[in-house]
Amino acid sequence: MSINLKDQLRTDLTEAMRARDTLTTSVLRMTLTAVTNAEVAGTESTTLDDAAVLAIITGEVKRRIESAGIYTSAGRQELADTENAERSVLERYLPAAMADDELQTIVAEEVAAAAERGATGPKAMGGIIAAVRARTGGAAESSRIAAAVKAAL
Repeated sequence: MSINLKDQLRTDLTEAMRARDTLTTSVLRMTLTAVTNAEVAGTESTTLDDAAVLAIITGEVKRRIESAGIYTSAGRQELADTENAERSVLERYLPAAMADDELQTIVAEEVAAAAERGATGPKAMGGIIAAVRARTGGAAESSRIAAAVKAAL
């Protein structure tokens, strides 16, 4: 039986605490808090699947990238370095980035499939992006997918 992503985060948090790794401990605590908040949001509490937890981690990585950029432009390199270190901890849980040629192949297949259904041009872009995003499973950033689809159309 494989361990789910949330349980992996908890296990890694325990190991980081035992190793007295304050950076990893802090980042994993914040991430697990974000997962818990998402689970109890709304009228009923739910248990998030790995895809939803992965989406939260991806969002946290994006926040770190944005914050590091803001700190760098403001001349606060020490804070940017902290954000980058936190990002590197979170990136351990993201799937490996998809190669450009593999992404191009998937985009070409989805564009062809959309054309068979009669959807062509810029109007088909949203549906093709959604299909490519589903097939990549988080291994390609949305901006890369959108750029590849736009270029293919």
